[in-house]
Amino acid sequence: MRVHVIDQGNRRHFADQLDQHHRLRHDIYIGERKWRALRGSNGREHDQFDLPSAIYLLALTEDGEVAGGTRLLQSTEPTLLGEVFPHLADMRPYERAPDVLEWTRFFVAPRFREEGRLCQTGGLVSAAIIDYCLRSGVRKLNAVGETYWMPRISSLGWRPRPLGLPISHDGMSICAWTIDVTEYALQTTLRAYELEASRLALPSNGRPDPMDQRRHRTFA
Repeated sequence: MRVHVIDQGNRRHFADQLDQHHRLRHDIYIGERKWRALRGSNGREHDQFDLPSAIYLLALTEDGEVAGGTRLLQSTEPTLLGEVFPHLADMRPYERAPDVLEWTRFFVAPRFREEGRLCQTGGLVSAAIIDYCLRSGVRKLNAVGETYWMPRISSLGWRPRPLGLPISHDGMSICAWTIDVTEYALQTTLRAYELEASRLALPSNGRPDPMDQRRHRTFA
């Protein structure tokens, strides 16, 4: 399994995988977690931040099934923190710059979750987030999420800094934080999940790498 970077340059090569990802987002965020603020269409979840500039990191099996993933947004464009939850940053300012991204929509598909241990698919995606940012010259990640994420990512060595106090929203406790992207965070994440290295697959000149030229089958 590898984590593939899907952006404007190679998106057409991963149309089936992006569709799977939107179906999974619907099943997880609307079906399982009951996020009432979200709206689905035809069994898929999209929001106003699924812009052409959005970057998706998707963990794919060899036959093209989406096992997990996340989304990264350009902080200089509309983001969840900037447009919907700016009041979550009432104690500390945050940056919006070309080398700052916003991290959103982390998930692991149900059949790839592991009870009683750290989920390896989640670890692959987590390591890929930091690895991608390091390779791309990204200095910081901003994020809005449920408050329980703070101790989770702290345990990975990500050292999140809260931007304000948690609030109750839609039946959840949520907060905002920022993270410095460091080699230390990558190495501690790899150690936490007992991974020898990141499995990030970067696009090359707008094309998938050679292992992706195989035919992917579509999953409903």
